[in-house]
Amino acid sequence: MHKRWLIAPAIVAVAALLTACSGGNTGGGSNEKVTITYGVWAGTQTPAMKEIAAAFHKENPNITVKVEERPWPEYWSTLQTGAAGGTAPDAFWMLAQNIRPYASGGQLLDISSEIKKENVDLGEYPKAVLDLYDQGDGKIYGLPKDFDTNAVWFNKAIFDKAGVAYPSADWTWDDFRATAKKLTDPAAGVWGTAAPIDYQGGYYNTIFQAGGQVISDDGKKALIDSPEAQKGIEFWTNLQADKSSPTLKQLSDTEAETMFEQGKIGMYMSGAYWALKLYQNKEIAPNVDVAPLPTGEKQATVTSGIENVGYAGTKHPDAVKKFLLFASGKEAGDIQAKSGAVLPAYAGGEKTWMAAMPEFKNLQVFIDAQKYSVPLPVQGNAAEWQGDQTKYLTGAWDGTTSVADATKQYADAIDKVLAEK
Repeated sequence: MHKRWLIAPAIVAVAALLTACSGGNTGGGSNEKVTITYGVWAGTQTPAMKEIAAAFHKENPNITVKVEERPWPEYWSTLQTGAAGGTAPDAFWMLAQNIRPYASGGQLLDISSEIKKENVDLGEYPKAVLDLYDQGDGKIYGLPKDFDTNAVWFNKAIFDKAGVAYPSADWTWDDFRATAKKLTDPAAGVWGTAAPIDYQGGYYNTIFQAGGQVISDDGKKALIDSPEAQKGIEFWTNLQADKSSPTLKQLSDTEAETMFEQGKIGMYMSGAYWALKLYQNKEIAPNVDVAPLPTGEKQATVTSGIENVGYAGTKHPDAVKKFLLFASGKEAGDIQAKSGAVLPAYAGGEKTWMAAMPEFKNLQVFIDAQKYSVPLPVQGNAAEWQGDQTKYLTGAWDGTTSVADATKQYADAIDKVLAEK
């Protein structure tokens, strides 16, 4: 997990970039011993990343990889500053919605030649995730390390106490809403679900389920104010109006995932990336199960994934390129899967991932969701316009603004960002 709320990176000055890119071309092409850094954000994946670094070093004894872990907000602020000042990690994690400023600013290492030289089969990776990172400049800046889809995590103990049947594979929006109402118990401090303003785990899914889109196919216009998209957003505003969810203020004080782990929320719509964290929580794990997303006009879930990328200013580009291919390759994917850390992007690791958490018997729903998944909308400078979601949508969630007015204002703001070159 990676979380999916944004910290928007800034495009750095060209002068700073040129200074940062002045390092020599060493590492990987000689017997010189080098150390490269690998930036990740804090979470349950770090042990697997350290194991991957050790496995790479075993195959490449002249290259040592030092994993640098930082908390989520600090990760992005440090990366932004480091890219500007020449101190960014040699290799690091990237999100599709954040990549554009780094790529357009010349801060990322082009690994196209290494992929060609090593005959890397891009067909082993989810095409939808590869496409998310394609900047249209003919360059490849990295390879996916994982992928994710969404489903509904639920607490069986809360269902049992309320005498409510567990979700079925063919449940609908109406079923979800009715279930959330039945599970809500104000006296016990329990809500049926959580309805934060969360684009990846939340309202993007229901927009697509309603037959809508967030952005036009050509990436030039926001469609979040279309009737279909508004219907998808109303799924969430209805849950708030029903008082089946904590308020936005409560969800700001304590994140939805944390409230789910505390046993205060019956259902939580989110990604596969929470599996290991929930599994390691021995207090709640016996009561955790997962079901497919409810169906609107159709089934849909957004899909994305973290990509391993390299810094253009690294002093050891050859070593970094070699590591990036390894860190997103089969062996690294197997290490991730065996740890349960995340679904590996490299094909074939799904069953290994599920086997790492045998008590979670229904994890297959995340894998089955690939059949109806759609790419996360990341057109234009997505970090900027997605970062504005709370500014424009809070009124709709709180019931002080209509969904129509909120989405129209948000669409206008998105269009301005999309029009930027």
